[in-house]
Amino acid sequence: MNKALILGAAYVDVIINVPQLPFSGGDVTGDLKDYIVGGSAFNVYGAMHAAQADADFFVPVGKGQYADIVRGELQRRQIPELLPVTDADNGWDISMVEPSGERSFLTIPGIDQVWQDNWFDCIDLADYRYFYISGYQIENEQIAAQILGRLAQRRPDAYILFDASPRMSHLTAKTVRQLLQNHVMIHCNEDEIGYFGKPGVSMGDIAHDIFQQTHSPVLVTLGARGTYYYDGTHSDIVPADQVSVVNTIGAGDTHCGGLLAGLASGKDLVDAIHLANQLAAQVVGQEKSSL
Repeated sequence: MNKALILGAAYVDVIINVPQLPFSGGDVTGDLKDYIVGGSAFNVYGAMHAAQADADFFVPVGKGQYADIVRGELQRRQIPELLPVTDADNGWDISMVEPSGERSFLTIPGIDQVWQDNWFDCIDLADYRYFYISGYQIENEQIAAQILGRLAQRRPDAYILFDASPRMSHLTAKTVRQLLQNHVMIHCNEDEIGYFGKPGVSMGDIAHDIFQQTHSPVLVTLGARGTYYYDGTHSDIVPADQVSVVNTIGAGDTHCGGLLAGLASGKDLVDAIHLANQLAAQVVGQEKSSL
């Protein structure tokens, strides 16, 4: 069974186009585009669904105005709500999109940041071969200990895909040590991989050091250049699909979902990366952050 559990959060993205980011004390005029349900886990699940891969969406849906938007979107897409809770509202963010397509976020945390260990009682970890988590989900050391402690009870052949995310710099040293264990695949960009090594160390050397601890592929997204990987024996760059960029919201998340979909379907690592690159190219060519 190669089913994946996509663990994390569903947020409401308030999408605003801006001519440039505001500076301290400055003022810019934005164009409100939409309210879109997003968040890393939601985007990963969207990519897996687009690839027709078997996955469950395990995020808390709370109580409040943003939770209502999330719940409505899950119902519209016929996505089962596995974790209804009442402790808080879901989170939301302002996504400021510049003309280049680059995005910046102002995030208001929600229910996912009061994660409870007993929420895992809703599922059976033995049902899953792959698990997805992101740096957003485990920047709080206590929550990280709960989640990683539970996932350590997964079956021996199961893998975690860890998406470093822009919050990588906020993870504690203890959390990073908990992450760098057997069967954990690290997925990051060129900036984020630097947090796994010392200053001045090359990307390849850091990837090699990570592999020595995880015995699992290390992947680094390089934007338009493609995706670097190291699998313990080989390293290479899988070229990106070329596309006109509308915005980059959800690109890394979608890449993770594509990778998991490929691996779950039995593809080898390089073919799975090709699929991830294809789906990431699709999402940066559209307004929405999820496929």
